[in-house]
Amino acid sequence: MSARMTLIAAALLSLTGCAVGPDYQRPQAVLPEQFASAPAGAANDAATLADGWWQAFGDAELNGLVERALKDSADIRIALARIEQTDAVMQQAGAAFFPEIDLNGNASRISPSRATWTANKLTPRPYNDFKLNGLMVAYELDFWGKFRRAREAAIAQASGSRLYRDTVRLTLAGSVTSGYVSLRSLDTQLASSRASLKTREAAVAIAQHRYEAGKVSALDVQQAESARAALEAQVSVLTQQRELQLHQLALLVGAPELEIAPRDDLRTLPMPPVPPSGLPADLLDRRPDVRQAEQSLISYNAQIGVAKAALFPSISLTGFFGGESADLSNLFKSSASLWTATAIVNLPVFDAGYRLGKLDQATAVQKEALEQYRKTAQTAYREVLDALVSLRQTAVTEQAREAQMKAAANAERISRARYEAGSAAFLELLDAQRSSNDAQIAFIQAREARLNASVAFFKALGGGWGTGTGPVAQR
Repeated sequence: MSARMTLIAAALLSLTGCAVGPDYQRPQAVLPEQFASAPAGAANDAATLADGWWQAFGDAELNGLVERALKDSADIRIALARIEQTDAVMQQAGAAFFPEIDLNGNASRISPSRATWTANKLTPRPYNDFKLNGLMVAYELDFWGKFRRAREAAIAQASGSRLYRDTVRLTLAGSVTSGYVSLRSLDTQLASSRASLKTREAAVAIAQHRYEAGKVSALDVQQAESARAALEAQVSVLTQQRELQLHQLALLVGAPELEIAPRDDLRTLPMPPVPPSGLPADLLDRRPDVRQAEQSLISYNAQIGVAKAALFPSISLTGFFGGESADLSNLFKSSASLWTATAIVNLPVFDAGYRLGKLDQATAVQKEALEQYRKTAQTAYREVLDALVSLRQTAVTEQAREAQMKAAANAERISRARYEAGSAAFLELLDAQRSSNDAQIAFIQAREARLNASVAFFKALGGGWGTGTGPVAQR
């Protein structure tokens, strides 16, 4: 049989052989069919998809920051390098299906011993030896499916590395969006605090004027100065927090020189759409970390087959075709040609349980991956439930804080009028101003919390829930 026919027969044997080990069976559902009710509000089924969900916040600057982060962040480059690694492993696994073919040769000048009969009688001393091994072929039959299982595992690993990249993208986009919302919240808090500071400065001037007119004691002036100094400290702390938040955003975006101009617009930043009631739990299948956990399970399940195939005999075919001659000019003549063809069967007989131990190890690793997949799915489900609760309660909190802010502002106006009319003590006005400032800050922080609850919900669902093609924001 020619070498070509031998290889064809080997390939057919590999294709018809069985692949030992368990075929992958997706675990049964361990989650309820639906999530709890969504928060009250107008739902939009065509909300956002996994790609571009942050656009639902309706801010062009935010969109640019997220896109820049997804392009320039070191975390993304690390994930891409991991993809390259797993692709290389997949290429190696695929190469095992083909014979290994090498071409080599050598030229030697040999001086044999004169003390042997063979050297003295038959071999000139010294002599040349030119050898062309030509094509050397080695091929192991995949009769038990070892290579097929290894490639199955490698493909799952490669898919998992891409899902890891998607997880990094989702996390990074969420961090940038949350960081941007926090930055805008600090901008708004700063604007509100500076406005309150001007009110306190005006109160100092009023108290000073009334003191000079003999209408009040020096106590009113000192109380006014104390309240003004407290606002100055508040502005300083908020300014520090803003700078630190900007530095964090710069790190996430991958731009140390990042500068973002202050904008007092958090109160007008649109809220993303709320989800409809009865969201199906299988939406979690779009979460890349859940899908990555399943790919790891697929890979480790296939590794059981690799370990099991090692318990069975392996069949390898080797051969080469070349030539050997003492003269270089005769090396390529037919009389100098030589070839070999060998079939090798390797049957494990005794290894003190080494291969069985490898099989048990692979089985145990698969069990761990199964439980990790279930835990990842259950954690994702809990995160969605937490996000739904946060969406619902932060909306209630924001509404209450807004009512508090309006009432405190009215109280401040009344107290100011009473003080200027001389019918109220200055301490009453200071308390009203302090309450108004605190209520404004609390409302801004409630708005921030509600926006970040939306970010958490998008992340928990892996990007969104709708089937539309674009985001729709609502006021």
